[in-house]
Amino acid sequence: KIVRPSNYPKGVPGKGRLIIEKNGVKIGILNLIGRVYMDSFAECPFQTADRDISILRQHCKVIIVDFHAEATSEKIALACYLTGRVSAVIGTHTHVQTSDEKILDDKTAYITDVGMTGPADGVIGVNKMQIIQKFITGLPVHFEPAKGKTCFNAVIIDIDEKTGHSRSITRISEIYN
Repeated sequence: KIVRPSNYPKGVPGKGRLIIEKNGVKIGILNLIGRVYMDSFAECPFQTADRDISILRQHCKVIIVDFHAEATSEKIALACYLTGRVSAVIGTHTHVQTSDEKILDDKTAYITDVGMTGPADGVIGVNKMQIIQKFITGLPVHFEPAKGKTCFNAVIIDIDEKTGHSRSITRISEIYN
């Protein structure tokens, strides 16, 4: 049961789209990976989204897209492209939560990056001295999680299950000792 980007090449283990059911509501999940500043082996996320959303739409109104991408321009462009066809586009990858959550055209929830859950006292969750050493020397380094405080980043999205349109998106960002 591996969830991986749907636009990975054929033959890669796992699935990029799935349907889960919660309290009698079917929810389509679509995972995509961007191509800007990322490995270029992936198929076009826009074309893959078109294909997969048409399949998911046959079974559910609520569709959540997890878009794992580096460039903010690619993330917001995909969200604008999918507005009204999906309930939410949630960006991931940079580990740093953005403060640009919004509802596009009163239909699709969006955030450029939801952030991370993990070690807060490091560099994107990794022991900061290891990251600094890698930047100074340019040599490969084995990464270990940072110690100390933990951060929890997430969003809560209120979605109308009959239309699939989002009503609100609320950012959560907490630090725990």
